[in-house]
Amino acid sequence: MDEKKFEVKGTYQEKRDFWKPYTKVLSAPNATQAEERIFAIIGSKHRLARPYIKVESVSELSGE
Repeated sequence: MDEKKFEVKGTYQEKRDFWKPYTKVLSAPNATQAEERIFAIIGSKHRLARPYIKVESVSELSGE
């Protein structure tokens, strides 16, 4: 399987009423897997459940 590069943008809840934006570039076989990996990475790093992580866009990067 070929891994493609994806840029994922969204927000996660840092404090009670504060949502912090993020932009991550990562490798994944498709956009769905890129979104799943974001949930795993941010959830693990910040100890957050999925309802506190929002994905606004997933776009494939061309080139490189």
